Amino acid sequence: MSSPTNPTTPGPVPHPAPHPTPRRPFEDLVAEAEAASTEGWDFSWFEGRATEARPSWRYAEAMAERLAGASASLDIQTGGGEVLASAAALPPLAVATEGWPANVAKATALLHPRGVVVVASPEDAPLPFADGAFDLVTSRHPVKAHFDDIARVLRPGGTYFAQHVGPASVFEVVEYFLGTQPADVRNGRHPDLERAEAEAAGLEVVDLRAERLRIEFYDIGAVVHFLRKVVWMVPGFSVEKYRPRLRELHDRIEAEGPFVAHSTRHLFELRKPVRSDSE
Repeated sequence: MSSPTNPTTPGPVPHPAPHPTPRRPFEDLVAEAEAASTEGWDFSWFEGRATEARPSWRYAEAMAERLAGASASLDIQTGGGEVLASAAALPPLAVATEGWPANVAKATALLHPRGVVVVASPEDAPLPFADGAFDLVTSRHPVKAHFDDIARVLRPGGTYFAQHVGPASVFEVVEYFLGTQPADVRNGRHPDLERAEAEAAGLEVVDLRAERLRIEFYDIGAVVHFLRKVVWMVPGFSVEKYRPRLRELHDRIEAEGPFVAHSTRHLFELRKPVRSDSE
């Protein structure tokens, strides 16, 4: 994940759910959330305050296995580099791109000691690499997968392995503040649409799996911090702008228990075909 234009939904913390925090006043919870840092993609602040189930395919571990067998890898929109840095072994040539300056600095500090080259590159710009430069391209929650460009930088036989955010992810939160969203917005980022785009770019689908996952917010501070950190969910969010709705949601959580939402994720494994000399 990367810049604040990124329509993705990083999750708070894995399950199992911790015990909810003791009841605290609305203003205290909101003030604490407003004071918390939102840099990078460290979600440890949510521990004890929110949970999100993780996909069954265990993306970080599966990515690490593929990195261990690669010779040249590219991680697109690496965020603060946390997921890539979790891999025990990296290829001889490992590169990552990131578009948000704050995350570029964090990823550089985290990944350079591992020998990873971090390149500042906007999400909507062409990848600044030669054709066929990599045998593995990875990404966790890209803004948008530009499959033509991914196919271009992959070597024949190379793999794109990524976890994408799916349609209407965490829309219980979005629609609580913004109201019901149009069908085209709710259905955006659908795996079937992205599959068609990947195949149109000449990539073969090796694996495509999708899951819907439960999220629980245990206090209003967790909701505020989530919307401050994942700023594209409710554009222009501020506590002052949405204070009445936040107060109503605080009272609801106090009376009924956690605010439940659902994220959507899909796993892509794509392959660039090897062309014969006769083609």
